[in-house]
Amino acid sequence: MKPARFEFVRARSLGEVATILRQASGSAKVIAGGQSLGPMLNLRLVRPSILVDITPIPELTRIEEDADGLVIGACITTSDIEDGRVRVDGLPILATVAAGIAYRAVRNRGTIGGSICHADPAGDWSPVLCALGAECIVTDGRQARRLPLEQFVASAFEVRLEAAELLQAIRIPRPSRSARCAYYKVCRKAGEFALASGAVLLDRERERFRAVIGATQGRPIVIDDARRLLGAVPQPGTPARLHEGATNELLQGAGLPLNGRLHATALARAAAQAMA
Repeated sequence: MKPARFEFVRARSLGEVATILRQASGSAKVIAGGQSLGPMLNLRLVRPSILVDITPIPELTRIEEDADGLVIGACITTSDIEDGRVRVDGLPILATVAAGIAYRAVRNRGTIGGSICHADPAGDWSPVLCALGAECIVTDGRQARRLPLEQFVASAFEVRLEAAELLQAIRIPRPSRSARCAYYKVCRKAGEFALASGAVLLDRERERFRAVIGATQGRPIVIDDARRLLGAVPQPGTPARLHEGATNELLQGAGLPLNGRLHATALARAAAQAMA
């Protein structure tokens, strides 16, 4: 199939994008890599009157690094991270996750911001970034605001953006040097979307013990203090065993099935990798 007719605009600034979105009153879409939006256009699941290409905007492909963390522009591609063209010192988990997303052709075009804004529950970036405590930097071309990624994703395929806003970047706080972060997904074969996924951050130095369950019916489930779930204060080199009662409470509270155990398995294996 072919997409419905639309006007195509190549924006050169954040302000220009915001103006177009504001004037379009919800009938415009932004596009970067197009790995999700492209098929939706062809299937006519979305019919925007205006399609705005945001890839020429310099702010969206910037990487900024300081002592507190890393800021990744929304239009950085997955292969940029996989191949090391984007420096992610202290965050090797990002390159590991990138290498397991879809296939090379998709990684060459797909962007980290596009994946987050598409908000597919089975996507890979959101769970691991939530575990790392990432924030979304959102702008309307005039001013920016920040909100935690787990709040930015409202539900399946829905994010908290106002009519004239777009995602500018993702800010990841720098963990301590001794921190461990791991991600595990259950899928039928390499490159496919996850049936269940789990991410774990163990940062004893900064007392951050986060666990995230992905590939749910909605947004990722974030356990901000996962010590009860993981068993007291997890230490590298000790066996990873999830507390059964806490796990069952978590799955039931999220409306996830107890019998399949896929989500518990994914989280347990992520914990095992982080504690290895």
